[in-house]
Amino acid sequence: MTDSLTHFNDQSRAKMVDVTNKTVTSRMAAATGKITMQPATLARIHAGKVKKGDVLAVAQVAGIMAAKQTSSLIPMCHLIPLTGVDLHFSDDRQTTITVTATVKTKHVTGVEIEALLAVQTSLLTIYDMCKAMDRGMKMTDIHLIEKAGGKSGHFVYDQSTMNQGGASN
Repeated sequence: MTDSLTHFNDQSRAKMVDVTNKTVTSRMAAATGKITMQPATLARIHAGKVKKGDVLAVAQVAGIMAAKQTSSLIPMCHLIPLTGVDLHFSDDRQTTITVTATVKTKHVTGVEIEALLAVQTSLLTIYDMCKAMDRGMKMTDIHLIEKAGGKSGHFVYDQSTMNQGGASN
């Protein structure tokens, strides 16, 4: 990690980092998160019996749309041309759905925030579509699981290291 604060100008005010001279490389980021709900809620999602429609189909589209809008929502993020956004859903057949988003680009800056926003928006969409039957749903464990490309290199989330407050490269 660097000690210099790159998002501040010479007046100590926020700025968007200048990436003009950075090299274009292939970049990828993957993020994940979970939403826990009552067993009956997950059963209704599987049975297609949620009044607002196909929960996972809508959550998938919402996540893709969110990744594409990241620079409009997060002030210091650059507008990045995305070359791919994919979301996968899995569940434990009891109470928890896990969302994993993978985002790709060939650009001068990474797509970690795009992947994280895709996951969070998908989880929020699931909540929104099911809240009438289960307001106690809980979103947890949202984090970057992998990033590749760029100057900082390859990162893979390591649960054992993260429990100790560190990071792995």
